[in-house]
Amino acid sequence: EVQLVESGGGSVQAGGSLTLSCEASGFTFSSYCMGWFRQSPGKEREGVATIGNGGEVTYYADSGQGRFTISRDSAKSTVYLRMDGLKPEDSAKYYCAAGRPALSRGTPICTIPKVPYPYTGQGTQVTVSS
Repeated sequence: EVQLVESGGGSVQAGGSLTLSCEASGFTFSSYCMGWFRQSPGKEREGVATIGNGGEVTYYADSGQGRFTISRDSAKSTVYLRMDGLKPEDSAKYYCAAGRPALSRGTPICTIPKVPYPYTGQGTQVTVSS
């Protein structure tokens, strides 16, 4: 059974930093793309960042470009999201997600929406005050 357990959320002031963690189990971590999504009340789920199963390729939504860093540690089956320069509009529940890579001309890719990321955790709340 795929399990994704997020931690690290909290309340910070604008300009602050947080690092979210997600421990994965129940699947071969190194074979899966990993990603972070977020959702706030009344809004659709938004992809924040993804990272290839080998850890060498990353993708960031415009909203987090230059401020967020996604990384993964295969030895710990854990994916991280470092968030700097937080803004009030970053307030949301953040979800870790996993999905099998898609193939593009024989090359595995992990971008959204090519990979639907069907497995998600319970989420961790991030609140940024101005």
